[in-house]
Amino acid sequence: MSNEPEIDTPEMESAPEEDVFATLNDQIAALQQDILYAQAETQNVRRRAEKEVADAHVYAVTKFARDILSIGDNLTRALAAIPATARGDDGMKGLIAGLEATERELMAVFERHGITRIAAVGLPLDPNQHQAMVEIPSADAEPGTIVMEMQPGYMLKDRLLRAAMVGVAKAEE
Repeated sequence: MSNEPEIDTPEMESAPEEDVFATLNDQIAALQQDILYAQAETQNVRRRAEKEVADAHVYAVTKFARDILSIGDNLTRALAAIPATARGDDGMKGLIAGLEATERELMAVFERHGITRIAAVGLPLDPNQHQAMVEIPSADAEPGTIVMEMQPGYMLKDRLLRAAMVGVAKAEE
């Protein structure tokens, strides 16, 4: 042992404490940042889940709506197939009126549930809404313009339910 007295200097003792505090403050800042990231991620997951639930409510009827479209198509074809002579027959007027009322009601139900018919004839072909089935030579219409609708297309809100099957004009040869 030496007989020299130990000298306590504040610089010597505070230097390690300052390093410890600096390290702890860095760790606290990192943990606070991690917490913020975790909170943001949780909020994003919650928003995504809420959007998925809302979409599921809105678009849950998609398969059912597609199936009902064929019923509407058949009803429209049945009305179109009635000859003019039958329309004048008093015995058929009630049946025809009932079919027309049923078609109107079906279209009203479609409208109430956000199912809308896609406009086609006279418009340019839109591959997002129309499916070109044939090209028809035409001197009257611009090439690429829809001149015939074979089957109507429908939208459910902002999503395509069924593309319209159409005939598109092409330049005459």
